Amino acid sequence: MSDLTAAGTSVEDLDAEDAKLVTLARGAAGRVQQTTGAAVRDGIGRTYASAAVDLPSLKLTALQAAVAQAFAAGADGLEAAVVFGATSDEDGLRAAKEISADLTVYAVVRKEVTRLA
Repeated sequence: MSDLTAAGTSVEDLDAEDAKLVTLARGAAGRVQQTTGAAVRDGIGRTYASAAVDLPSLKLTALQAAVAQAFAAGADGLEAAVVFGATSDEDGLRAAKEISADLTVYAVVRKEVTRLA
């Protein structure tokens, strides 16, 4: 995991595994023409990515949807998460921390990275 704490950090400063999460989150958003996407990595390296879900009967942020995928697949811990296209996702962060209180979470807007947790 990358150890980024400075403001103005770039995607290029992330380690390869965290940069992969950025790519997955960006791709998840792009597949369904959404502005935000998210990706998570579980404790054994599996990744899950999603865009936000905005249906009349179901609304999930991108991070909530990615966390739900990981949980449904049996992940018992999360190492890292990326929210792409948004500066924060409090509901998604809360869901992720229910699985792993100490995971690292980044927000990425364009190529600028901010550590959320």
